[in-house]
Formats: sequence, C-alpha cells, structure tokens
Amino acid sequence: MTIKEFFSFRKNGLFWWNIIAMVIVAVGTIFGVLKALDAYTRHGEAVVVPDVKGLSLPEAKKMFADRGLECVVADSNYVKTLPAGCILDYTPGVGQRVKEGRLIYLTINTLSVPLQVVPDVADNSSVRQAEARLLAAGFRLTNNDSIPGEKDWVYAVKYRGDSLAIGAKVPVGATLTLVIGNGESIPVDSLGVDSLGVPQVGAQPPVGETLEEEDWF
Repeated sequence: MTIKEFFSFRKNGLFWWNIIAMVIVAVGTIFGVLKALDAYTRHGEAVVVPDVKGLSLPEAKKMFADRGLECVVADSNYVKTLPAGCILDYTPGVGQRVKEGRLIYLTINTLSVPLQVVPDVADNSSVRQAEARLLAAGFRLTNNDSIPGEKDWVYAVKYRGDSLAIGAKVPVGATLTLVIGNGESIPVDSLGVDSLGVPQVGAQPPVGETLEEEDWF
C-alpha cells in the first residue's frame, strides 16, 4: 500500500459520516447519563422545611406530607406549659432546604406527666424548711392542714388527700398539702398513746389495768 492509498480515506464520504455519527452517539450518551444522574439524585430540587413547632403530631405530619416530606418521633421531653404531644423541636430544622422524601426526626412533648420523688420533709422539718424544699423541687402548695402538735412542725405531706410515704412519687409540678402542728397539745388516750400513735412518757394506764412493757413501745 502506497502512502497515497493510505490517505485516500479522506476523500471517502462514508468514513466521515461514521465519524460524525460516533461523535453524536458519544455526546448523546454522556448527556443521557448526566440527566439520569440528575433525575436519580433530584439535583437542583429542594424542599424548605416548614415551621411546625407547637403543632400536634397529626398536624405536623400533614404539613410535612404536603411538601413531600416524612417524619418520625425520635425523642420526647416534658414542658409543663405546652400541650402534651406537641412538637418541641426537629431535625433538620425549620427553614433548611432538603430533598423531597427526606425523613424529619421529631422531639415531642411527652404524652404523660413524668413522676418525681417528693422530698422527705415529714417529721423532720419545720414548715418553712419544708416549703422551701418542695417549691425548689418544682411542686406547688395549697393551704396547710393543721393538727394538734408542735407548732409549725411538718407531720405529713398529702397529695389529693392521701398522706405520702417516704420516697413516694407524684406527677412533676403536682400540688401538695403540708400537715403541720398548730401548737395545741396532742390528745392522749387511756392507754397513754397520743393521736399520732406515739406512746407518751409518764402516762398512766386506767385503774385496774396493767400494761406490759411492750405495750408502751
């Protein structure tokens, strides 16, 4: 083959049409792949996360769904001034731009009021000390109940009319009642036991009765 024959393809029109076709196919393939990637990743598409704080869970779900977003409860806290079940916070937050279909993680106000241990103030505190401890713990107080006993001494703590045992738990922020002494002497029955169930030293048994030692303690 001569050099002249080797370069003779330049005069062949079919050859150039094949070259042009291959270039068009290559460009079209690259363009199609890029478009497919954009469609798959939703390139350039974004949804602004709406403000749903304070809304109920059903209301928030509807608002997210209207924007093509999904949500799930991931955590809960307790804020006594807000309605139970309302939205406290979420991630991604309000105003952020996310892809359609993004999952939003919610923090809601707990549906039930958590319980809290009542400080041990019964029979070891004055009314002022007890009030300070209970208020500092977040509880509320009603008017005190009074009974005969040492003045301003706390004998019991009540919740909804029932006396609480040591270590009892009640709802956070519950209203409690202190049972305090009014300074009057405690009545003593014929067995020498006061109205609080405590034997009184020096009390005498009724005439004709003899108390065993264990009856006094």
